[in-house]
Amino acid sequence: MRIVLTGGGSGGHFYPLIAVAEAIEDICRERTLIEPELVYVGPEPFDAAALLEHDIIYRASPAGRVRRYASIFNVFDLFKTFLGTIRSLFQLYGLYPDVIFSTGGFAAFPTLYAARLLRIPVVTYDADATPGRVTLWSAKFARWIGVAHPEAAAQFPERVRHKIARIGHPIRKEIEAPAKEGGHEFLKLDPSVPTIFIMGGSQGARAINEAVLDSLPDLVTRYNVVHQAGTVNLEEVSGIAKVVLKDSRFSEHYRAFGLLNTLALRMAAGISSLIIARAGSGTIFEIASWGLPSILVPIPEDVSHDQTENAFSFARAGAAVVIEQRNLTPHVLVAEIDRLIGDAALRAKMSAAAREFARPQAAQKIARLLVETALEHEPL
Repeated sequence: MRIVLTGGGSGGHFYPLIAVAEAIEDICRERTLIEPELVYVGPEPFDAAALLEHDIIYRASPAGRVRRYASIFNVFDLFKTFLGTIRSLFQLYGLYPDVIFSTGGFAAFPTLYAARLLRIPVVTYDADATPGRVTLWSAKFARWIGVAHPEAAAQFPERVRHKIARIGHPIRKEIEAPAKEGGHEFLKLDPSVPTIFIMGGSQGARAINEAVLDSLPDLVTRYNVVHQAGTVNLEEVSGIAKVVLKDSRFSEHYRAFGLLNTLALRMAAGISSLIIARAGSGTIFEIASWGLPSILVPIPEDVSHDQTENAFSFARAGAAVVIEQRNLTPHVLVAEIDRLIGDAALRAKMSAAAREFARPQAAQKIARLLVETALEHEPL
């Protein structure tokens, strides 16, 4: 059984592939099937170590972005995509997988186009409230389509909607369950006060970092603050925090990190009462799987339409509060934190709404479909 995985360009497209790969391995063990051969085809992987950890073979295939604005780089990237498509065609012809799983994004286009020409079965998935252009295009020939958000299905052409299922978001097993014990000791925080988790990504979020730092002298008097500031911002953020908390007797309530490892992430989630984060779909569904209330600050619409739609989709479910970046002042941030922490009943409702939004076992659902499709496609 050979399954090709494609997608990437960002963690939101890449890590669902890893979660599904884990689930495929589990299913094959449970059903005593021959160990599957998993191959990732695409540009440089977002996390090469994750591929090695799961014995996923990497086959390079270049892909170019298509920007929504005029740029000479669109021309160069068009050639890159053309070359990637030719390369994917030869690679897939040599591999001839039983099924291809795509999470969309520009990285998936060459492989999907080659799959269409070779008539290889395709299963596609989109994590955003507004499906991406590659997902919408590939829906025409995909065998099945998975979506994460309730609004997404209505944006596909009517003729393909019978193939769509809302399944939630595939999350890696290692971060799916927060650690409920030992978090305060592990992070060296005060267990007598609530903990706020500022969940920036690997690059952090400069606007959120600035608002948090401006609010820090006030926040640490009442809360622990775990601040994932981004690896590129950590030195600057730590230096500013040291200055603003210099005369505070509550300075030990603040901990700054670049990028939390898996264990620290689970520990931080396990002791947190509230999360503040951007609104990438991967982040939203991690928060939802933990059953935690959140304040979301999406990237502005002129930069990313996806995050704004994702944030308001989560908020409409009752699981989050949205503060648009232009409104993100220290006063507004502190007021919203105080309001939510001070209302236990509201946080309980938000937590329940988050868990319902999560739709657990998404990776297992996709994996079962891929395994069944692969078995159908295998020669007798």
